[in-house]
Amino acid sequence: MIRLPKAKINLGLRILRRRPDGYHDIETLLLPIPLRDALEVLPSEEGMKYDFGDWGEPSEENLVVRAYHLVKAAFPEVPPVEIILRKRIPTGAGLGGGSSDASNMLLLLDELFELGMSYNEMHQMATRLGADCPFFLRDEPQMADGIGELLSPFPLHLEGKVLTLLHSDLHISTAEAYGGVVPSEEGSSLRELLSQPMEEWRGTLYNAFEPHIFERYPVLAHGKEQLYRAGATYAAMSGSGSTLFALSDAPLSISDWEGTQQTYTL
Repeated sequence: MIRLPKAKINLGLRILRRRPDGYHDIETLLLPIPLRDALEVLPSEEGMKYDFGDWGEPSEENLVVRAYHLVKAAFPEVPPVEIILRKRIPTGAGLGGGSSDASNMLLLLDELFELGMSYNEMHQMATRLGADCPFFLRDEPQMADGIGELLSPFPLHLEGKVLTLLHSDLHISTAEAYGGVVPSEEGSSLRELLSQPMEEWRGTLYNAFEPHIFERYPVLAHGKEQLYRAGATYAAMSGSGSTLFALSDAPLSISDWEGTQQTYTL
């Protein structure tokens, strides 16, 4: 059985406050996008087997492997499986690839072995894997509050818009990204900002990670500038970086970028 885990981008990301447990309360709109990995799970009579292609043999800390063990603990009848993963979503890029793979592993196991898990059961497991994992249990735009696990559907109509992704070789860890932020509850809520026409987002909708990440990695600030010069209606860094994205009415031509570019129609 095969699933194609989607990547995501963040439309706006406010970091409101640091919590006593060390995490941060945030506010962000998560949008699934057409960039996908490929994940296949097969019953195995030879014990657990892994084929992660160029990524090599996974460790027990790999989110997909951890997802299997969470399900196995709750449903001991689940047999060993062979997991085949092919990555197209870059890691450390703010696109949620690992989280998406993990949540899709939960969905695959539930369907393959007819476990009958409810959404709430899978949400609890996904939250144990990572704050943004629950988002990938449903294929729709969702507003994320709390540490990212409090989700609510959000109407967003971007059909026909062109999405441009700019990837670099930079890998920005979550710890590095949060290490330089200054939490703030000032300003309008993200729901208010997203209710404005997209043409107004450039001046209002922001990613709180950008100021210190762009200062540390000027190539990303330059990339965002290039997207706007090429005609983007809105451009930003996704999540904690390092991927940049743009929304526009027509495909963009970016010549001054040393990384890779991808274009999709939403």
